[in-house]
Amino acid sequence: MRKKELYEKVIAYFGQAMPVAETELHYSNPFELLIAVILSAQCTDKRVNLITPPLFRDFPTPEALAASTPEVIFEYIRSVSYPNNKAKHLVGMAQMLVRDFHSEVPDTLEELVKLPGVGRKTANVIQSVVFNKAAMAVDTHVFRVSHRIGLVPMSCTTPLATEKYLMKYLPKEIVPTAHHWLILHGRYVCTARNPKCAQCGLNGLCKESLKAVPGKM
Repeated sequence: MRKKELYEKVIAYFGQAMPVAETELHYSNPFELLIAVILSAQCTDKRVNLITPPLFRDFPTPEALAASTPEVIFEYIRSVSYPNNKAKHLVGMAQMLVRDFHSEVPDTLEELVKLPGVGRKTANVIQSVVFNKAAMAVDTHVFRVSHRIGLVPMSCTTPLATEKYLMKYLPKEIVPTAHHWLILHGRYVCTARNPKCAQCGLNGLCKESLKAVPGKM
């Protein structure tokens, strides 16, 4: 099957199976989402959603968070992974927003990655979710699923290479949704261990499932 045909079939499947696909992080404005995404690095969305309500309540603005200290913020986020570093990043991020961005979350990759705790993946999430830009954030789920399905060749060994390859074939208007398709599929169906292939609508289409069928690869 040609790559373009595979993409068309996968997009058609997800469009029907998951017509609504969005982040599972809870937030009510761009600032809150930025906090949540920074906290979600190597941590589950479920855990992040448990700890953010009091954090959002007590530090509702960049100014409020910027006036705090990493030691104070640590007590709010101590149950996430790497709480010491993330506490420093959150305070530093808020201070930079106030100082350099008029307390507004910027909308470009170049500006977002200047913020403490914000790498390319986090910046792409913000661009995609908040600003509906064609930005593909490649986390562990997107990386695994895109390779297993065969959307991306095994030669794409880094998140950046995977991102660029996906962007080459995905129509720009569906990139924000496709990002969540791949994440949610990886989180609930195409899991890292014991993927639920028997329950998967892509079974028989994805590269991994075809390996088990003689003459199909």
